[in-house]
Amino acid sequence: MLDWTDRHERYFLRLLSRHARLYTEMVTTGALLHGDVQRHLAFDPAEHPVALQLGGSNPEELSRCAVLGVAAGFDEINLNVGCPSDRVQNGRFGACLMADAALVAECVQAMTDSVAVPVSVKCRTGINALDSDAFLENFISPVKDAGCDVLIIHARIAILEGLSPKENREIPPLNYERVFRMKRAFPELPIVINGGIRTLEHAQEMLSQVDGVMLGREVYHNPWLLSEVDAKLFGENGNVDSRTEVLRQFLPYVERELAAGTSLQHITRHILGIFHGVPGGKAFRRHLSENAWRKNAGLSVLEDAIGRVSDFAWKNEYEDLQE
Repeated sequence: MLDWTDRHERYFLRLLSRHARLYTEMVTTGALLHGDVQRHLAFDPAEHPVALQLGGSNPEELSRCAVLGVAAGFDEINLNVGCPSDRVQNGRFGACLMADAALVAECVQAMTDSVAVPVSVKCRTGINALDSDAFLENFISPVKDAGCDVLIIHARIAILEGLSPKENREIPPLNYERVFRMKRAFPELPIVINGGIRTLEHAQEMLSQVDGVMLGREVYHNPWLLSEVDAKLFGENGNVDSRTEVLRQFLPYVERELAAGTSLQHITRHILGIFHGVPGGKAFRRHLSENAWRKNAGLSVLEDAIGRVSDFAWKNEYEDLQE
C-alpha cells in the first residue's frame, strides 16, 4: 500500500470506523534512519489504533526503527515480509525474506527485545516454487518462537521473477485453506488473513477460521465498506450515517492541513471512492479530479464536490416525484 495509506487516508478511514486497526504504508529502515523521521512517522492521535509497517532485513536497524515508532506513539510494529516488488527485493526485504526464516526470526527478536508494543509479521503463503504447507510451517515456527505476536498472511504465494506487484495480487491463486491449516497448526498464534476479501459478509465467514481479517485495496477503492465494521464485527454503532456526513466531518481536518501547506490534491486523492456505486459519485470524482490539483485550490473545491452529489440526489428525487 505504498503511497496509499498515508496519514491523510488513515485519518479519513478513522472517521468511518472507531475500531478497525489501521496500518501505515511500508516505511523502509533506510528512510527512517537516514531521512526525515518526522515526515515518515507523523500521524494524528485520532488514528489510534494504528500500526507502523517497516521494511528491512537488518535486525539492529529494525530494532532502532521500532524504538522510533514506539516513541512516535504507534500501537504496533509490523514487519513486511510479503511485498514482491523488484525495488524491495533489491533492498533485500519484503517477500524474498521468506526464504530465510532464521533471519526474519532474528529481526523479530531484535524488535521484541526493544519495544513493549506488539510486533507482527505480514507474509505470503509461499514464494516461487516454495509452495507447500511444510514450507510455511517451517517459516512460521521460528518467527513465532522469536516473539511474533500476530501473523498476517496474504493467502497467495509471491512469484519473485516475471510478475509485477499488481500481477502478484491477481495471478497466483488464493489459498485460504492453507491459512486455515496454519491456524490449526499454531492455535496459540493470532493469525490474520488477507487477500481477495471484498465484503464484510466474507470477512465474517473468515473469522470462523482465523483471528482477524485485513482489507487493503478494496477499502481504498470503496471506503464506505468500513462504515459497517463497528456494527457488524465489533457490536457497536457506527461512526456516521451517510457518506456526506463523513465528508463534512473531514472538512476541519482538510482545513487544518491546507493551512499547514498541504496541497488539496494530496488529501482528496484518497477520498475519490467514497461515493463508489452511488448516483452522483461520478460528478464528485470529476470535480475533484479537475480542480483539486490547481494552484491554491482550497476547501471550497471539496465543498463544491459534495454539493454536486447532493444536487444530483435532489434532482433524481424531484424527477421521481414528477413521474
